[in-house]
Amino acid sequence: MKHIGILAHSADGAALCFLEMVRAGARALGAHAHPEITLSILPMGGTFGAYDKHDFDAVNAHLRRTCQRLADAGCDFFVCPDNTAHIAFDAAREPYPLPGLHICDVVAQQARADDRARVALLGTRWTMTGPAYPAAFARAGVGLQAPEPDERAIIDRIIFEELCQGVVTEASRAEYVRIIARMKTDGCDAAALSCTEIPLLVTPEISPLPTLDSTRLLAHAAVRVALGQAPMPAWRGGASSA
Repeated sequence: MKHIGILAHSADGAALCFLEMVRAGARALGAHAHPEITLSILPMGGTFGAYDKHDFDAVNAHLRRTCQRLADAGCDFFVCPDNTAHIAFDAAREPYPLPGLHICDVVAQQARADDRARVALLGTRWTMTGPAYPAAFARAGVGLQAPEPDERAIIDRIIFEELCQGVVTEASRAEYVRIIARMKTDGCDAAALSCTEIPLLVTPEISPLPTLDSTRLLAHAAVRVALGQAPMPAWRGGASSA
């Protein structure tokens, strides 16, 4: 089996991804069995200003330090359970120390497999307005729609003020459900939960649209690679060609 490296950026989403890898491994291999997994994280707070300034060299320097730690630990490949980080990955000027799975491509390929026509994109303000998801969905040939500006502000605030702080409230859940329902009336036929903390708040049972859970989709894709059920990734940052 291959050794999975989790390049964590936002803690709660990374923790959920780790647990889902363990559970997926056990479902495939039996109780208490799963691929080897190493998780490394640096605090992400220092990168917020760089994201706002589009200083992706600085963000990549931060992320590459963690990836090097994973390489030094013997990992065979990495995943980053943070959708926003992939804006920086796509802009990387030099290859990462390990190959990795691109979360936006994982979600877009699932949308294509599900025969979706137009997917509602929920994530941080950077994810909802940045180029990573539009590029991935264009590669997959699937339509994508971001929420309205006022809705984006609500979604982003809840992510950083609540979900990334371990806070889950019914009021915020209702706001997300309202936004997804409104986007359903606009013609969206699925909702991409493209901040890895959103699945802590929005579950398939309450969503007005079928969900594309970026956290769990990434975890399942990583386990398939680790078990030899999918090929090793070749992408090491820079524009994906998936």
